[in-house]
Amino acid sequence: MTDTDQNEYRQQRHTNMLELQKMGYKPFGEAFERSGRLADVRADFAEEKSVSMAGRLTTVRKMGKSIFADLRDITDRFQIYVQKNQVGEDPFAAFKLLDVGDHIGVKGTFFTTRTGEQTLKVDSWTLLSKALLPLPEKWHGLKDVEARYRQRYLDLISNPEVGAFFVKRSQAISEIRSFLRSQGFLEVETPMMQPQPGGATAKPFKTHWNALNTDMYLRIAPELYLKRLLIGGFDKVFELNRNFRNEGLSRNHNPEFTMLEIYHAYSNVGGMKKLICDLITHVAQTVFGSLKIGEGENAIDLTLPWREVPYRDLVRERMGDDWYEQPIEKAREKALELGLEVEPDWNMMMVTHEIYEKTIERTLINPTFVTRLPMELIPLARTCEDDDTVIDVFELEIGGKEIAPGYTELNDPIKQRQRLEGQDGDDPHKVDEDFVTALEHGMPPAGGMGVGIDRLLMILSGIDAIRDVILFPQLRPK
Repeated sequence: MTDTDQNEYRQQRHTNMLELQKMGYKPFGEAFERSGRLADVRADFAEEKSVSMAGRLTTVRKMGKSIFADLRDITDRFQIYVQKNQVGEDPFAAFKLLDVGDHIGVKGTFFTTRTGEQTLKVDSWTLLSKALLPLPEKWHGLKDVEARYRQRYLDLISNPEVGAFFVKRSQAISEIRSFLRSQGFLEVETPMMQPQPGGATAKPFKTHWNALNTDMYLRIAPELYLKRLLIGGFDKVFELNRNFRNEGLSRNHNPEFTMLEIYHAYSNVGGMKKLICDLITHVAQTVFGSLKIGEGENAIDLTLPWREVPYRDLVRERMGDDWYEQPIEKAREKALELGLEVEPDWNMMMVTHEIYEKTIERTLINPTFVTRLPMELIPLARTCEDDDTVIDVFELEIGGKEIAPGYTELNDPIKQRQRLEGQDGDDPHKVDEDFVTALEHGMPPAGGMGVGIDRLLMILSGIDAIRDVILFPQLRPK
């Protein structure tokens, strides 16, 4: 729709609004008591039952002295029937001035049309909110992808399936919380604004606290604060909230995302493995109704048990049994042959992980626990008892995406300091001294896990782009 068309529609709607005002209808009305949402009243439908409903007009079909119209809310659509001799001459004339998109409240009785449509015969109606701009594309659905994200409210109005998904998203998050509480976990809140970012390797967003004249950072992970709670005596905790990483946009990445982190004292990576299996299958069945997602070569089967395979075995499957015996120069050549970009100063671990992330991870469609990753990748996890070059962790891959890393947590403050110093290029000023001090007071052995909620919901709903599971995704400026 051009700006000229929009201005013409707006002017006509403004004229209709003024006419309605003259007839005594407030264009932006008062609260209206409903019998329930449209899905609720449909569920309790009974012939000649009296109800009151409210919603947005989405279609209006004028037929002389009667009008059929549709009301819609986030739960359903419901047909209403307005007769001149039922509502009165003036209210009927006023109803004809309404536009698609207006919010109204109606009172009346149920009946079923000859075509079998459940319908409300209107006795009276009231204007609740006048829409001065038309719905997109005359209600045929908002198709412009960019507009759908920038004006999500129009997307929700135009595409009912979008609203239905976000209802499921809310239900899924509620179910996750309920499940964890039923397992004895306590939900907590830790700072989103931190003096020092930690808990992951990522570039943070930086801000400034004027009152104290100090720089602060939006958190990249809550891990180090949740571990402080383990030290303080909270043995089973979780936080479900936002993380922020100052990185790029892609189909799988948004700089602001929802993360679940869970810590269980006296547990380990095995405990986390059982917990994530139970959690995901519970939410899949309870909210989405199935353990089978999609069709064809990308179909996902969440039926337990899930595959478990060491990281190095996956690399050897892809690159050959002698991969780890290759000289670094040969490894770089093979990575370049795969079309990957590798830096001249990268070591074997870095080249290998680039191959894993770019060529192996995306092939792991059904749930797969990738275990025994290189120690350098995760400085906050404990090394394996039989090999201190790998760590006692898993990365849960589903649909070619990392959904949940789980660890046996490192609780040795001496080793933790060494790991953090190594991660930060031997710069001691970058080590979180307060966290290390907390560890020195004694953290119990523990299992910990993070779950990318947005990615998990992509998997469970069969949606390909992360922007489609976030109500208001970050976008590049116009």
